[in-house]
Amino acid sequence: MMKKQSLLNSIISLLIILIFKNLGFAQNIFPSDKAATKQTIHLYQNLKKLATNGFMFGHQDDLAYGLHWQYKDDSSDVKIITGDYPALFGWDLAGLESNENKNIDGIPFELEKKFTQWVYEHGGVNTYTWHCLSPLGDGKTAWDTTHGTIKSILPGGVNHRLYNQWLDKAADFLEKLRGPNGELIPILFRPFHEFTGNWFWWCQNTCTASDFIKLWRYEIHYLRDIKHLHNLLIVYNPSDNFSSAQDFMARYPGDDVVDILSFDSYQKNINPTSDSFENNLNNCLSIIEKIARQKDKLFAIAEAGYNRIPDASWWTEKLMKGIGKYRISYLLIWRNAYAYPNVKEKDIQYYIPPKGDVSAKDFIKFYDLKNTLFLKDVAKEKLYK
Repeated sequence: MMKKQSLLNSIISLLIILIFKNLGFAQNIFPSDKAATKQTIHLYQNLKKLATNGFMFGHQDDLAYGLHWQYKDDSSDVKIITGDYPALFGWDLAGLESNENKNIDGIPFELEKKFTQWVYEHGGVNTYTWHCLSPLGDGKTAWDTTHGTIKSILPGGVNHRLYNQWLDKAADFLEKLRGPNGELIPILFRPFHEFTGNWFWWCQNTCTASDFIKLWRYEIHYLRDIKHLHNLLIVYNPSDNFSSAQDFMARYPGDDVVDILSFDSYQKNINPTSDSFENNLNNCLSIIEKIARQKDKLFAIAEAGYNRIPDASWWTEKLMKGIGKYRISYLLIWRNAYAYPNVKEKDIQYYIPPKGDVSAKDFIKFYDLKNTLFLKDVAKEKLYK
């Protein structure tokens, strides 16, 4: 009788776990890196918990510059309008491969390191992309789309040794991102972003799915097993041009090298009354939410925005309508490019509204929503413990 009761209890426990997992409440998830640092494990698990309350709001290059300022202490275009910083801060590694002292956006790498440390020490989260130069050389940038580039850097390729040297330089920088006690700062690392577009050398129009997957797996293996970086949570990040799970997973490199499922989505249509942006956003989220549940991964919107935001209610109506009920981990809005004195008004680029702008009041309403989490919100959660 006791054995039967024990078996019954085990079955009940298993059913409870399965029910909670199906409802998205499972907490004991672990990063794909089996040797992940304790801070990285804590961050991953805490982000899972956090998603039940809301999503982290992020902004690219937020501490470095804004529309009318550069490298000023305690400055942030998000803070100027809300009184708070974003919870998530986006940065870029591009420039390391060519021995530049500044990244692709003009941020000195020494400052970028300090900004990353500031974010970590204040309880926020850092995410990095890499608009890496084309390894084919001759001045080719990340936006070169010459076919065969990836094949040239795979093992046995003519540029394989060169790419290893570039990975070494990126890894050396990432290894220097350390907290006050010498611990590696956890990073949401987003390699080969927007790979289903047609504008980068790693995009789907320049290589086969097989070669892309080989490169992804090689790069993560190199950073983890050769360079011993166990502080990276890996973000799988196509564009928003998928319409099915099969589309989304077509270049998926494997559960052992992915922690977060995501996509990038921008509103680009001139007509602000169009509902195409939010409908597509909602459809994409419906697809990746199911995959994330099956795989017990986090999911997010890794880049989004509307340049100059001409819609007065875009934040609370368009963007939030697109996100809907989905419990994403985070949303990162693109940068506010520094408006140099000679930049024409029509060429100024910004994705966070300045004070008095058409969507400024609505952005404050967006900030006040319960499920939009900024730095003051996430600092209380002690994400690394």
